[in-house]
Amino acid sequence: MHIEVIHEDLSEVEAEALLLALFADEPPAEEVAALDARLEGALSALLAGGDFHGKKNEVAVFYPQGKIAPRRLILVGLGKRDRCSAEVVRQAAGVAAKKARALGATRLAAPPFACGVVAADAAVQATVEGVILGLYRFWELKTEPKPTPDVESLTLIAGQEAHLPMARQWARIGQVMAESTNLARDLVNRPANIATPSHLAEVAAQIAAETGMAVRVLDEAEMEALGMRALLSVAHGSAEPARFIILEHNGGRDDLPTVVLVGKGITFDSGGISLKQSQGMERMKGDMGGAAAVLGATRALALLDVPLHLVCLVPATENMPGGRATKPGDVVKALNGLTIEIINTDAEGRLILADALAYAERFHPDAIFDAATLTGACVVALGHHAAGVMGDEDLIARLRKAGERSGERVWPLPLFEEYGEQIKSDVADVKNVGGRPAGAITAGFFLSKFVPKGVPWVHVDIAGLFLLDRERPYSPKGGTGFGVRLFAEALRRWKGAS
Repeated sequence: MHIEVIHEDLSEVEAEALLLALFADEPPAEEVAALDARLEGALSALLAGGDFHGKKNEVAVFYPQGKIAPRRLILVGLGKRDRCSAEVVRQAAGVAAKKARALGATRLAAPPFACGVVAADAAVQATVEGVILGLYRFWELKTEPKPTPDVESLTLIAGQEAHLPMARQWARIGQVMAESTNLARDLVNRPANIATPSHLAEVAAQIAAETGMAVRVLDEAEMEALGMRALLSVAHGSAEPARFIILEHNGGRDDLPTVVLVGKGITFDSGGISLKQSQGMERMKGDMGGAAAVLGATRALALLDVPLHLVCLVPATENMPGGRATKPGDVVKALNGLTIEIINTDAEGRLILADALAYAERFHPDAIFDAATLTGACVVALGHHAAGVMGDEDLIARLRKAGERSGERVWPLPLFEEYGEQIKSDVADVKNVGGRPAGAITAGFFLSKFVPKGVPWVHVDIAGLFLLDRERPYSPKGGTGFGVRLFAEALRRWKGAS
């Protein structure tokens, strides 16, 4: 989508739909009131008539009948002013943009959806994000034409000419964030016969070409030579070859902090020998949601040229049953030398992450974040509105603040030493499951065994958030891209306020 930022009178903007946000039970803002004057009070009459109240995400359409340049006005509610936030702005922008597209509009315009408690720069970013995220649809595998054409452009209207540089900068941030999220959504939505481990490697190469990052992809022979036998144990049952993907932004910059992002890349999870039930198994094409998140976040951070040495690691494989598949009771040795008794082959994500976390040591990181669709237990604990986070308290605090800014919220879970008792093995150093109690936490505790000593680390369990069964204001059914904006918001502010 083409996005431009201009300073112009709202009544003179050439657009098929002008998006306007209003608060509940308040008179319109000054710029909207001026527009109403050009319309001879028609907007005021609409509000007075009770056809639109400004409730959160409420929408109304108004046709100016040629009195102003925009062909139609789309009003969207922000709700009560004292409850406004960047997330409210993001949702309203998404709802309004979808309504415009449903009416066939391809050229949109809007002033930033501002409210007093949201800074002007954040309002610009949230408005652009909401429009782009709200308009997303996964159509690449359909043969029928789209019911309405794609929106081609968004013109953002700055209130003052002096605000143009700021607005353009933050509009670009919003565009990069949203488009990177949509890339992650595409990866989750693609079926597993297309989005294979090799496909993830190809996408990583495309990201590297787009951003100038370095990319390296290890094959199974190279992983075996390194000793990544936890990862390879998951790949044994599949005909698809595993891949280990390494992306680097600002590689070789010793003057910059090093942060590693690790994403679980199970491109299809049948459960292996511990086979899942067939109902709902098609959702397991999205078990690489963590990989999609870190790939998208890495793209965004590289395009925004954040001053970090950023490393993205994606262990990618299928988890399938077969004659060579790992069996319950098998013992494998991870890259860091620890032996693992595999009790349940459907607890495979932590196995591939174990080797990836251990591999991160060679970069001498200042911090490590991992993202994974790891446990159903986390869904039970937190539902579908927050991801579970475990690990370093300072990094968790950064993520929580980033979550409030991005709308991708997280909530901390403990990693008390007592939880480690549940994953002690009689025959190996550790076992890969610790029973039903605190299943999300024991999975996180397992991962902590493979984090390089002394390195701050946070595990983010996104199992309840990688996929939606029903539409939300700026998220359609299917892949959400959760984690892209969370990590990008946290890391682009790394040297600034946490």
